[in-house]
Amino acid sequence: DEIGTPFCIVVDFDTLTDNTVTVRDRDSGEQERVKVEDLKNYIKDRI
Repeated sequence: DEIGTPFCIVVDFDTLTDNTVTVRDRDSGEQERVKVEDLKNYIKDRI
């Protein structure tokens, strides 16, 4: 990514029902569902 954004966070219809988002790693393309309440620590632990 040109601006160096390491993660993409996807909010979708499932977010409304299970309070999770999909976090995609820019470099590996790996995706993981993460609880919204855990998102800050998830990102913090990876940067």
